[in-house]
Amino acid sequence: MMRKIGLFMPFLLFVSYEIQAEIPGLAPEKKWDLNGYVKYMATNTIPNSSSYPSTFDNLIHQRFNFEYRFSDHLRVNLGMRNRLMFGDTAEYPNYGEYISYDPGYVDLSKNWLDKKGVVGNSQFDRAYINWNKNDWQARVGRFRINWGMTTVWNPNDIFNSYSIYDFDYEERPGTDAIMVSKKLGFASSIDMVFNPNSNSELDSYATRYLFNKQGWDMQVLLGKSHLDYVLGAGFAGDIYGAGLRGEFSWFEPTQSRYDNQDLVASSVSSLEMDYRFNSVNNWVLQGSVMHISEPQDVDSVMSYLNLPLTARTLSFTHWTWYSSLGFDISSLSRMNIMGSYYDDGSYFIGLNQTYSLSDNWQLIGVVQYFDGMNDSVFGENPSTLLYAQVKWSF
Repeated sequence: MMRKIGLFMPFLLFVSYEIQAEIPGLAPEKKWDLNGYVKYMATNTIPNSSSYPSTFDNLIHQRFNFEYRFSDHLRVNLGMRNRLMFGDTAEYPNYGEYISYDPGYVDLSKNWLDKKGVVGNSQFDRAYINWNKNDWQARVGRFRINWGMTTVWNPNDIFNSYSIYDFDYEERPGTDAIMVSKKLGFASSIDMVFNPNSNSELDSYATRYLFNKQGWDMQVLLGKSHLDYVLGAGFAGDIYGAGLRGEFSWFEPTQSRYDNQDLVASSVSSLEMDYRFNSVNNWVLQGSVMHISEPQDVDSVMSYLNLPLTARTLSFTHWTWYSSLGFDISSLSRMNIMGSYYDDGSYFIGLNQTYSLSDNWQLIGVVQYFDGMNDSVFGENPSTLLYAQVKWSF
């Protein structure tokens, strides 16, 4: 605990100085903002095989985002989500422990209700202090570090990986870290991040250099992610109106074995392109491909979907493909059709439709279908997932 306090003490002293040094007349007219949402989602999981029962689950999800500005240079941000889950899945043993798990350096998740079939949880996924002046910025606490340049799979996003199938968590998880950044010119900066872990062997740190060359954004990064040294690069630009983006990361183990498992080097790369058609319906076509030289081993689709992903373990096969097509049904409704294919024969098909009821109300309907060849990961237990969600924002 003393080590945790020691990491943040210098910055807290600096914060105290900034508050005292606020210049009268330059502070914002309104010092704080509060917004968020409340949403309800029903989920029905329907296995193809009668050997597995279907499940029905409910989720009430409330979130708030709070910002307080001490001065033009200093602010505090808090983001908290409160969830009440009830239904068939919540009756599984240890489900409450799974929901309350917090991978951060500081545990900011707490179950306030855990009975058979009902779990209530509150978690801070944003809690940080931000200071900026001229070309310098410093941030400490829990926040999201967006280093990805692609939009589907992000080998460069070594601090905040996420599953492409988790549509309900649009904010994405945060990371407990200290970050210092400096702008170097137009679309150019250098970022340094330290992400501590309760096990010092799993500490992560990295430096990224971001720059622009003839209209193309490019970056290189170097550091350590858990048990790997990382070297990465990425780019984003357009060719004849089509967006083109790519990322590459090389992971070199810091040791040969850990927790009785052999560690091997691996490369992860992704390339994607999208094109937006000039039309009333705003058609957008996107395609992406990813390659992993040493993919992770998984036993089933459920174990894969529930694993804590890292930039090294974004898939379970060497090659993975993705494509999507989005278009407006009307001025208030949009449809997205997507699919992914894994070279073991697994595939996914998804459909997502949003409908705006008013400025603050939205309906979302989602269908996800997982299947594949008999000996593939998804083919072992093919199933259909149906989601219906209503959301009110404030």
